[in-house]
Amino acid sequence: MTAIPEGSEQFWRPSTGATSWLWWLDRAFERARASGKAEDDTRLRIFFVMALFVAAFATLGLVATRAALFSGLDKGNRGVGLAPEARADLIDRNGQLLAVDLVRYGMYINPREIYDPAATKAALLSALPTLSLAHLDTALTGPHKEYYVAGGIDPQVKDRIHDLALAGVTFAEEPARDYPLASTGAHVIGFADKGGRGLAGVEKALDSEIRDDAGREPVQLSIDLRVQGALQDELDTAAQHFGVLDAVGMVVNVRTGEILAMSSWPDNFDPNDPGKGNPAAMINHAAATVYEPGSVFKVFTLAMGLDAGTTSVDKIYDVHTPLVLPGQIIHDYDKGDVNLPLWEVFTHSSNIGAARMALQAGAANMGKYWHAFGLYRKAPSELVESARPLLPARLSENSVATMAFGHSISVTPLMIATGMSSILNGGIYRPLTLRKLQAGQSPAVGQRAIKASTSRTMLNLMRLNATIGTGRKADIVGYRVGGKTGTATKLVHGRYSNGKLNLASFAAIFPTDGPLDQDRYYVLIMMDEPKPLPETGGFTTGGEVAAPIAGKVIERIAPLLGVKRIVTTVTTDPKGPVDARALTGVD
Repeated sequence: MTAIPEGSEQFWRPSTGATSWLWWLDRAFERARASGKAEDDTRLRIFFVMALFVAAFATLGLVATRAALFSGLDKGNRGVGLAPEARADLIDRNGQLLAVDLVRYGMYINPREIYDPAATKAALLSALPTLSLAHLDTALTGPHKEYYVAGGIDPQVKDRIHDLALAGVTFAEEPARDYPLASTGAHVIGFADKGGRGLAGVEKALDSEIRDDAGREPVQLSIDLRVQGALQDELDTAAQHFGVLDAVGMVVNVRTGEILAMSSWPDNFDPNDPGKGNPAAMINHAAATVYEPGSVFKVFTLAMGLDAGTTSVDKIYDVHTPLVLPGQIIHDYDKGDVNLPLWEVFTHSSNIGAARMALQAGAANMGKYWHAFGLYRKAPSELVESARPLLPARLSENSVATMAFGHSISVTPLMIATGMSSILNGGIYRPLTLRKLQAGQSPAVGQRAIKASTSRTMLNLMRLNATIGTGRKADIVGYRVGGKTGTATKLVHGRYSNGKLNLASFAAIFPTDGPLDQDRYYVLIMMDEPKPLPETGGFTTGGEVAAPIAGKVIERIAPLLGVKRIVTTVTTDPKGPVDARALTGVD
């Protein structure tokens, strides 16, 4: 290399940065060579190499330190070093584990390395008896280089097989999502595939959040496992006892909008192996199935009329004369009633009275309030499965009258629970949620659906119905239970089945007393096509079938929820006078 004189026109000198430093270092080498001082040249080169190593190691040290200290501070990123399919743990509101990622292994066989297929087969079956014989035989003697024989093998079994030192048998780590409670809460928790993608329930609803939080804090749900277990146990027992087609149960805190339990029957599928489940058993009927609900809808109808001012608690209705509509006549189940005040229309569950009240309120009011109660759209829940309602084409006279008692409209149980929560929590419609509200966190703001005074009136009416009306079999002593029964005759080939096939329901609320802004719990039970039994007198109504189930659930969960049992010696005479003024809430 020829040195360029500093005075030459070709002279160029870098001005800044690493390029300038390297240029001066190269110039130093050239000067050392030109002056004949080879030792200086060598020393400079050694110094340069050592400086590079020191700088490199210092940089690596700084990067490693920063990663160790600050990697968890960026909440926008997943945990460091996690597999793409990794997911955060799911826990209930009390910290109980619902779903977790575990280490599992897939087992592979290379038949070309198997010297004694029979001995290998016997050894593998002794260690893992659940192996598929067909798959195992193919893998041991087949023409391919490698076969995938089994997956989801836990570390203990993998180690046991590995200790056998079987030639041609290898393992590879694979992702696994475990649901330690199996079918308990399976419909609401859902499940994920092996690629870490949520496919149903909360696993799908909160998929992005669960993936983003992998390796960090668990995702906490509103579900209370104690309440879920009690609800699911009672629903399963009753569903089998009555031989139903399907069944639904829900428990909701109406103040906060938190779903504490959600159960769908049949529930005999295991989210740890959903591929083996019966597809019919995997449907979450609470969110994904629409029903004509029947008389539980009278809660909405009365709330509408009372709030709009078109009726009052003591207004009298003729329930004896059948209501004649174009092409339709509405009768009552109880033929002995003549004229009833509105509160008794509710406790007797009179279809004629509810229809007359709705017609007086008018189609405009029904449209306004049905929208306010969320009955014209699918429930605004996190659950993707949430289904849309089936609505009449228009609010005709017939539609208004029949929707008053829960016919001519099909909705999901989740829609009913969301709408009724707004009636029973002081009047605020807000989406129900599967996320736990943290300490000090306020419920969603929501929108006012009815006045607070109307909410108080409806609580009083539901309490009255549980003491002297159709909901008496749900009244658990001391818990101030209120409720409304529903018995919807089902359509068969486009025609109503004359009471042979019913949807029996009960919507309960407790405690009905206390401030409107206190915690209050809603329990919904729906039994689809219960069979008549001697113990119910052959009836399949909401009062005989669903109300007792709701009562059993309430008796089990009330202590868990901190609701105090208050027992008084005062009894209510079903035939005694009722003070309508005491039932009416005050603004």
